[in-house]
Amino acid sequence: MGTRLKVLNAFKTLHRTRMAVFKDDEGALLAARLKINEEFKKNKNETSEENIQKMIKMGSDVEIVLRESVVQVEHIGHERLLLRPRENLLLENVPYSDAPRKKS
Repeated sequence: MGTRLKVLNAFKTLHRTRMAVFKDDEGALLAARLKINEEFKKNKNETSEENIQKMIKMGSDVEIVLRESVVQVEHIGHERLLLRPRENLLLENVPYSDAPRKKS
């Protein structure tokens, strides 16, 4: 795959991830869109193949962090928050405990 297609693929993947991660949050959607577009426009005249590959790798790493680490939280009153995890973040249903588990 050509470098131009790899860059375009990274750009599209970041925007798709942004749409999934910040769903229903217009402010975060707009901020993420502006930041993604700004970074790609800032580097659009880059000609060094090595630097372009590094930037593609960084974009891929950012996409992974967004997809796997970011959750939405909404204030729903005084001292109350509503957590809206995405389906792929719900891996197991183990209750939280401060005490360490006893080995059996």
